[in-house]
Amino acid sequence: MAVNSLPLFHRIADRRVVVLGMGEAAEAKRRLVERAGGICVGEAEAHHAQLAFVVLDDEGEARAAAMRLRGKGLIVNVTDRPALCDFTVPSIVDREPVIVAVGTGGASAGMAKMLRLRLERFLPQGLGRLASQLSAARSAIRARFPTSDQRRRALDAALREGGPLDPMAEQGEDAVDRWLSGDRNDTEQGFFQILLRSADPDDLTLREARLLGGADVVIHDRDVPQSVLVRARADAQRVPEGGEVPADMADGIVVVIRSAN
Repeated sequence: MAVNSLPLFHRIADRRVVVLGMGEAAEAKRRLVERAGGICVGEAEAHHAQLAFVVLDDEGEARAAAMRLRGKGLIVNVTDRPALCDFTVPSIVDREPVIVAVGTGGASAGMAKMLRLRLERFLPQGLGRLASQLSAARSAIRARFPTSDQRRRALDAALREGGPLDPMAEQGEDAVDRWLSGDRNDTEQGFFQILLRSADPDDLTLREARLLGGADVVIHDRDVPQSVLVRARADAQRVPEGGEVPADMADGIVVVIRSAN
């Protein structure tokens, strides 16, 4: 199932970013670049820059500027002209170091903004603090869970809804330390079957979606739609019906998907 663009987070701290244009829209782009630590420059200073924002009212001038900057090797965003853009700018929910970006591929900045405002209401202010705790505890987590599979399953269990590190609940300053020092082990493993009710992935239950998101292996009927398969963990091994299941999955999550037909 194709997506219209590849979402990326680009580090620009201490790097030059070209911003062309005057007025409030251009100033907003400059504030955004500076907020991310970038250095705003004009076209004449484009050497060593990688990104450019073109904020010009005249379409001909905007198109010409975009072509010149691409010729210098930059990737370009042209405000309000998605067809001229190499990349678009999402609406951002900031819970540093957690950043949630909502994009529409340039289809509607207004929709992206409204989605961001709703997300702002739901995401706890302490979300970034929890992420920082997890980052600081990397060595302790590795010591407690030596293999990458063990770490992934333990974190999946801790971070899921109702878990000891549920990111949608406000967590205290010592949440990760308390989790690591406890003996609770809620990691899921075994074989689970999903019988599709339709080809629409939105008909998956929350538990089915969670199992797919944490699966190590997905065994599926050959007519299971791609729109459902993409809900599985990106690194999960996909095995069509009749294929060979890995022999070392005793400790993992194997999800079997049967089609609705």
